[in-house]
Amino acid sequence: MAHHHHHAAELGSSKSAKSVLAVCIALNLAFVVIEAAVGLSKDSLGLLSDAGHNLGDVFSLAISLLAVNMSARAATKHFTYGYKRSTILASLANAVILLIAVGAILIECVSKFRHPGAVSGAAVSWTAAAGIVVNGLTTLLLMSRQRGDLNMRGAFVHMMMDTLVSLGVVISGVIIILTGWTVIDAVISLVIAVVIIISTWSLLRESLSLSLDGVPETIDIDRIEAGIRGVGGVVGLHHLHVWAISTTEIAATLHLVVSGADVMERVKDEVKGMMAREGVAHCTVECELPGETCHDRDCH
Repeated sequence: MAHHHHHAAELGSSKSAKSVLAVCIALNLAFVVIEAAVGLSKDSLGLLSDAGHNLGDVFSLAISLLAVNMSARAATKHFTYGYKRSTILASLANAVILLIAVGAILIECVSKFRHPGAVSGAAVSWTAAAGIVVNGLTTLLLMSRQRGDLNMRGAFVHMMMDTLVSLGVVISGVIIILTGWTVIDAVISLVIAVVIIISTWSLLRESLSLSLDGVPETIDIDRIEAGIRGVGGVVGLHHLHVWAISTTEIAATLHLVVSGADVMERVKDEVKGMMAREGVAHCTVECELPGETCHDRDCH
């Protein structure tokens, strides 16, 4: 029954995530079309680079939505964990997309510095101001979903950074209106690139780590080990492995040496309960008696 409730909660969470992502995609795709059209008509690199970044975020949101859909699919004999790791791969893909976008913006910046052109400050400011509204609304929609989910956090961070980027474009438009200094458009684009790199680095590092079965950043492995060793009846611990099944689920396996056969079941229950409190949803515990090592039974 507990498993049934857990599965039902996962399905409800998945449907909620799908709805939020679908709305965010629609909002941002509509804005990208408008921003790109204005940027082309007014020859604004700031608007075009921001539109390109926003288009990248539309793809990122779409990838996140695809991953949520795949992670909800049932396990098979070949994929015994289901397709839950797709959320980790989506996070990694999103980080790579953003880094590619940075490269494109930097290339355009160099071109704009060499050959600056006339830019309409009013058009830039008004269009980017609309971007603050769209990106800000998207950020708010994602805010409640991003805690404890790297996949959703990647989408949230992108949109939060986009809101700040749009604010920067508004500032460049105002400066152009007041001073006529059109080169600020390229300067703001350069700032946009730096902001993207900063916002993406953490996402890239963590998603790459999880892809390589690294211990999730939310897990304190030293605290877990100390807690296990503190359980009554535990006299040894080895082969402790903790990894992410998805961006929201963590698994672990470990081998314990216990003082006697009579305490095995109690020790297993206590350790699994402690692991659950630490955020490890799937925990496999194997117990051994003193002198009966893992190597004796070739379980390594």
